[in-house]
Amino acid sequence: MNKPAITVSALPASTFPVEKYRADFPILQQQINGKPLVYLDNAATAQKPRVTIDTVVNYYQTSNANVHRGVHTLSERATSTYEAARESARRFINASSTSEIVFTRGTTEAINLVAQSWGRDNLSSGDEVLISHLEHHSNIVPWQFVCEQTGATLRVAPMNDHGELLLDELKKMIGAQTKFVAVGHISNALGTINPVKEIISAAHDAGALTLIDGAQAAPHCRIDVLDLDADFYAISGHKMFGPTGIGVLYGKEALLDAMPPWQGGGEMIKMVSFDKTVFNDLPHKYEAGTPNIAGAAGLGATIEYLEKIGMDAIAAYESELLAYATDKLSALAGLRIIGDAANKAAVISFIYGAIHPHDIGTIVDAEGVAIRTGHHCAMPVMEY
Repeated sequence: MNKPAITVSALPASTFPVEKYRADFPILQQQINGKPLVYLDNAATAQKPRVTIDTVVNYYQTSNANVHRGVHTLSERATSTYEAARESARRFINASSTSEIVFTRGTTEAINLVAQSWGRDNLSSGDEVLISHLEHHSNIVPWQFVCEQTGATLRVAPMNDHGELLLDELKKMIGAQTKFVAVGHISNALGTINPVKEIISAAHDAGALTLIDGAQAAPHCRIDVLDLDADFYAISGHKMFGPTGIGVLYGKEALLDAMPPWQGGGEMIKMVSFDKTVFNDLPHKYEAGTPNIAGAAGLGATIEYLEKIGMDAIAAYESELLAYATDKLSALAGLRIIGDAANKAAVISFIYGAIHPHDIGTIVDAEGVAIRTGHHCAMPVMEY
């Protein structure tokens, strides 16, 4: 395999202090197979800055207790930390109220929550749910489940050879039978940035509700759910340098208020008897059981970390890196980049001649470089 001559000095000139921020990530200070770790698998899960790790450790060392359940000092401290993280998440995506911020295990659970709570209550035979060919499995399988349960039909909007949605075709597919449209903001496999605001508007014109899978958007760009007018929006902490097992479902308050709880148990109730259960107020109605309190604390710290850097500054630097990497990879004979959408984030998928992706992954791992191989949890995209 030919190796491109890539050195740090060859990187594009930038005012972004990348070395300063790289030093914030303890895991990047190690060597793999005797080489400095180069971690390029962020679309699967991103590494964590020291402030996130320290916040999680500090919670367990100083504040570990259950939230909303006690009047003792530790419980009040844990509750304050947990709800402060909810406010940080609200601010990060510009929601109107913390009542619209539901903590979940991540984007996958958030989409399943909407599919099962809203979908089972509102879909029936003859209704249609529209997704796209670009979706991650997490925005395909839950809708397959609920369509099987309700008799609704799942429809798929097409894409082109550049990895872009055929927007005109998608709009034509939205009709009187369309009750829900669910699309990703940014493709995890190709980096394509979808025109979600336009899609949401088209869905609303037809009376349909919308969900945006924002797992890949959260680390790459500024999110404003009010400007998008999204009905639901889901993000995962671990994609945006936060802990695993924590995420956020945003939902418009009126919609969340009208939906039934997805899971039952402690926390999501006001009163329980053997005859009747009275559900808790938003957002706690959707947070049954003991939540991932440490994860929420870490997510709050991560959001503050990203806000200090600035999402616009991150997006600008990533644009430079995308152009640089695309140029270098394109110079390799036999290498084909998959997905060259006109509007894309810093994600690059490629094949290299007849070399199996697992072989490439193993070879570069020997050089200390971590990349993703396989179907990227987006098998329909890979099949295309």
